[in-house]
This record gives sequence, structure tokens and C-alpha cells, in this order.
Amino acid sequence: MKLGSVVKEKFKNKLAERLLNPHIPSARLKGLGNAYKIKLQSAGYRLVYRVSDEVLIVTVIAIGKRAGGDVYEAAAKR
Repeated sequence: MKLGSVVKEKFKNKLAERLLNPHIPSARLKGLGNAYKIKLQSAGYRLVYRVSDEVLIVTVIAIGKRAGGDVYEAAAKR
């Protein structure tokens, strides 16, 4: 799946914000360890990322539409 440039830019900005505070309790995903989500409600996309605190690393593990939970299933497999 290819993301449009507008969606990419929105995710880039949101990820930059999360680097300052990556542990947002309301964005934490149950059952996926140290994984959190970023929602782009207007576009219907979700980005799932994992945080490693030893050295601040935010790893994107899945991006996709929320419909049917596909993005969360893809994240669980990684």
C-alpha cells in the first residue's frame, strides 16, 4: 500500500510530536506489548508504533486503514 503525500506528512508530524512523549496512555494497544497507535481520523488511517526506552527508538510496525482491524492484525504479527 502506498500512502499519499498528505497522509505521509501528517504521520511525520505526529511522529515528531510523539518523540517528545511516546508513552500516551490513551493510545496504548492492549495485547501488543509496548505498542501505541496514532490515528488520522479524517483519512481513516492508523499507525502502530513500538517504543524501546533504553535508547529512545520509535519503530513503526504497521500502517493501514482501521476497517476490519487489518492494521492491528498486521501489527500483532510483527
